[in-house]
Amino acid sequence: EYLCAEVLELAGNAARDHKKSRITPRHLMLAIKNDEELAEYMKGVTISMGGVLPNIHSVLLPKKSKAKKNKEAAPSQEY
Repeated sequence: EYLCAEVLELAGNAARDHKKSRITPRHLMLAIKNDEELAEYMKGVTISMGGVLPNIHSVLLPKKSKAKKNKEAAPSQEY
């Protein structure tokens, strides 16, 4: 009973964060994977239609270039 209440509370919070009024399998999956203890408890569980956690590896992100710094330092040409 406690476990069910915990998962539903976290899934309800995830649904509210996405401005939805219904809890979907996606919200259940996000709730479980974002909670450390629940993720460990349900590490072998597959939730149908749950999707994956949003994650972009840092190597794939665009690098901050020095060109941005030069643009910021240049005076504005607006009058």
